[in-house]
Amino acid sequence: MNISQYLDSTYLKTALQADITVEQTKQNVIHLIEEAIEHQFKLVMIRPEFITLAKKLIDDAKSDVLIGTVIGFHEGINSISDKLKEAQKAIDDEVNELDFVINYNAFKNGQINLIKAEVFKGTKLALENNKVIKWIIEIAALTDEEIIIITQLIRDIVLENFGEEKAKHVFVKSSTGFFKTENGKPNGATFEGMKLIVENAKPLQSKAAGGVRNYDDAIKMIEMGVTRIGTSSAKKIVDGATTEGY
Repeated sequence: MNISQYLDSTYLKTALQADITVEQTKQNVIHLIEEAIEHQFKLVMIRPEFITLAKKLIDDAKSDVLIGTVIGFHEGINSISDKLKEAQKAIDDEVNELDFVINYNAFKNGQINLIKAEVFKGTKLALENNKVIKWIIEIAALTDEEIIIITQLIRDIVLENFGEEKAKHVFVKSSTGFFKTENGKPNGATFEGMKLIVENAKPLQSKAAGGVRNYDDAIKMIEMGVTRIGTSSAKKIVDGATTEGY
């Protein structure tokens, strides 16, 4: 199995979050992109301000590595209009994939019409521009029942409005990797959580993000039906090492 083609190599920390300079952050992103090109990872997942930089490096290398970015990151509380503006800017910068953080707090508060509008409008914008879209539901903030309900809701909105053929360009994604949990609980993908997503998202695809820290776990996720894995340690996974990172 060519596991590299399942990996979204990820760097999403701001300079403040990493306690480094803006220039050091840029260099980290450049290293990530160069590593992805060298090892032929599926995609680099970076913040919107680095899309143009990534495109130049990838084009110069004549590489097939895709570029993804996050929208409404990382809490998902931005208004729908703000998320759509952010996504449109990324589209204009020629991004390939958009990972939207769904407003999971609104979902938990019963604002289902807001969620329906967000999923419809965000998916419509992405598909009309021939972009892949992934909906991050933040499973660490949800109960098992909530994971099932929101995954099915996304699935049904996509199928009802865009059809099964276009549904293959839409993912349900587990996590941002930035959610603060209590008592050491996982803040990213778990086997249990991904099982719920895979079973309830089909025919939409599923992405496990955060928590996949070695080759064996990655293979297990893929065998479960996960079609993409987001990780800040893609090379270590490919090399068979275990990482404590995202």
